[in-house]
Amino acid sequence: MSQSWSAFGWHAEPQSWAAHEDGTLEVVTAKGGDFWRETQYGFVRDDGHAFLRDAPDEFTATVRVRGEYAELYDQAGLMLRADAQHWCKVGVEYVGRQQWSAVVTHEKSDWSVQPADEHSEVIFRMIRRDDALILHARADVNAPWTLLRVAPFPPGLRARVGVVACSPQREGFRVMFEEFQLAGVDRRPLHALSAP
Repeated sequence: MSQSWSAFGWHAEPQSWAAHEDGTLEVVTAKGGDFWRETQYGFVRDDGHAFLRDAPDEFTATVRVRGEYAELYDQAGLMLRADAQHWCKVGVEYVGRQQWSAVVTHEKSDWSVQPADEHSEVIFRMIRRDDALILHARADVNAPWTLLRVAPFPPGLRARVGVVACSPQREGFRVMFEEFQLAGVDRRPLHALSAP
């Protein structure tokens, strides 16, 4: 069951957005927003669109994402944010093609990408437990989860979780977020988490 968007608030409100009666969140981006800190490029960007709510110290978050990816760095997915120096985002990012992308930031950003097929929609999952974030993706609800990243995140650091959408090179990138769920932490062993 999708959860209501009423508990969420914007970090950098987009050009337009709507929470529909069926639980879908529709976002149309403004131009130029992004999240990045220093590494390789030297700049700091902290003005991407993120719709976030308070999160427990441990949790499992999932969301289904549909985006009209076309321009370099069009991106959409899940985000965990403690502050401008400590955050993580995982989702689709367009870099010549759809990529499953994760950026983990502790003072400086660390980016990883995995080439993906041109999927009409992708489901992302973020598990925060102990001192780690475990990031998965799949394009079919019946398929096994693909592990994208196991990354450190300080235990006990208060943070907010939700969805993120950015289009650094353009405005008008349209994204639909469906079936966002915030549930208890999944404590299965790492190798067992890929099961559908």
